[in-house]
Amino acid sequence: MTETSIEALNQKLDRLIEAVTRLAPPTVPETDIATADCFVWQADPGFLEPVRKVNRVDIGLIRGVDRVRDILVDNTERFAAGFAANNVLLWGARGMGKSSLVKAVHAEINAKANSDLPLKLIEIHREDIDTLPRLMSLLKAAPYRFILFCDDLSFDHDDTSYKSLKAALEGGVEGRPANVIFYATSNRRHLLPRDMIDNERSTAINPSEAVEEKVSLSDRFGLWLGFHKCSQDEYLDMINGYVRHHGLAMDPDTLRAEALEWATTRGSRSGRVAWQFTQDLAGRLGKPLKD
Repeated sequence: MTETSIEALNQKLDRLIEAVTRLAPPTVPETDIATADCFVWQADPGFLEPVRKVNRVDIGLIRGVDRVRDILVDNTERFAAGFAANNVLLWGARGMGKSSLVKAVHAEINAKANSDLPLKLIEIHREDIDTLPRLMSLLKAAPYRFILFCDDLSFDHDDTSYKSLKAALEGGVEGRPANVIFYATSNRRHLLPRDMIDNERSTAINPSEAVEEKVSLSDRFGLWLGFHKCSQDEYLDMINGYVRHHGLAMDPDTLRAEALEWATTRGSRSGRVAWQFTQDLAGRLGKPLKD
């Protein structure tokens, strides 16, 4: 065999090896739960990606939701201590700090805990809900306790993955592992469109049974914490808290007038609107915001 023929054969072998490599399933990265307190579940290929810097605010800056804050803290403290606790659905008005509160409470509990096994927070994306059983199987043997967190959870008319969530939370043969709890936020109290429930009521042979099937998902959450639109005073209190925290100096009367004008142009008052005003104010004053 000539040298040219050997070189051509080697090139073909290289291309064959490359093609076979592409067909092989990707290597699943190793999950080391001890490396961080927060993770994001990457359903494909199936590992926990550590989050080194969590996007959250101090719990003291979340205003206007004192009662639900205290309930969530109490439930989370009991769970972190190894006692019985409920799955939690935080539902209601947009921008009132539902997801911020979950992350802030997690940080608060770990800051006060005297344990070598900190509470872990794992975010699961809405589109990966049907992989919950696989994630729970991964976590149940770990020595840590976990909050599984899904932000903006809801289901559309043709979406049946809510059945997977029902089974994973309470209805499966194994049930929810003792070291796992599920927190979700949603604008909908029943997680399903109102017209979807109404359609079931009007078209089903047995309307009550059809509606029960749909709303029973939210029943899997032992705690329903409602978030409602804030008053003007609560909105201004949020802004004053942010301004003090970030050291932004402005005449109080001017601050009040500008904050109210900002809310009017946005057509709403909420924690999110207050934070957006604070960012704008800091930019205009040439001041950095604290991490």
